[in-house]
Amino acid sequence: MEFITENGRAASRIGQGTWYLGENAATAARERKALQAGVEAGMNLIDTAEMYGEGASEHLIGSAIRGMDRASLYLVSKVYPFHADRRSIFLSCENSLRRLGTDYLDLYLLHWRGAVPLAETVECMEQLKAKGRIRAWGVSNFDALDMDELMEVTGGSQCATDQVLYHLGSRGVEFDLLPWMQKQGMPMMAYCPLAQAGSLRRDLEGCAAVQNAAAAHGVSPWQVLLSFLLTRPGVYPIPRSSRAEHTLDNAAALELRLSAEELAALDAAFPAPTRRTPLDIV
Repeated sequence: MEFITENGRAASRIGQGTWYLGENAATAARERKALQAGVEAGMNLIDTAEMYGEGASEHLIGSAIRGMDRASLYLVSKVYPFHADRRSIFLSCENSLRRLGTDYLDLYLLHWRGAVPLAETVECMEQLKAKGRIRAWGVSNFDALDMDELMEVTGGSQCATDQVLYHLGSRGVEFDLLPWMQKQGMPMMAYCPLAQAGSLRRDLEGCAAVQNAAAAHGVSPWQVLLSFLLTRPGVYPIPRSSRAEHTLDNAAALELRLSAEELAALDAAFPAPTRRTPLDIV
């Protein structure tokens, strides 16, 4: 359950999210440095979408990665549901490529499910693959029932991932979606892994179990939250950061190993679901 770059390198288990980045000219230089610091620290997976600032995020990423070895990066973008049809998806993809300054995407996602039939979107995604404009495609904000339906569509089994909201305080995907994806050998991308948003958001930073683990290892609470997700096979958290120091803090979570006792305390504070719950979406 890995994402692989064009040159055969594994994508980083912690990626870089970019929602809201690039929307303010006053902070663009700082955000660009944060992305570059992340890549230098090994965070070669960068996630964006045409929706993010109506292309502003993609422009920022394009300027940040200019001159880098493109084949060692893993670039992900997303298409609006109302652009995911035969009339619009090809132009949307080309616009994303132009803003990013690249001639292909490693992964192109349907941002959420809309009115366009899945069969039409899948057919278009496969055409983009055949043309070399994307290397793989996937979906975002699909629940387990949506994934079952996608698998019934011709070509649906080519789906490479489902990107969903997932953090310690929002564990609904663990009941059915994550086990299903793990059985399929399909990695999951986790957005808002630090609980920046979501209807189930809680005060994770102030939780005693989080604070105790952070103090025991001399790390930040945010590293504990990321480390918790990294214990789940095939889960790729993509935290957003607009400052280099925060990005490097996120990257350092790869080195953190929580004990069985610490994981048990986190689990007791925020129990796993015992029934199917609606997908948490922002």
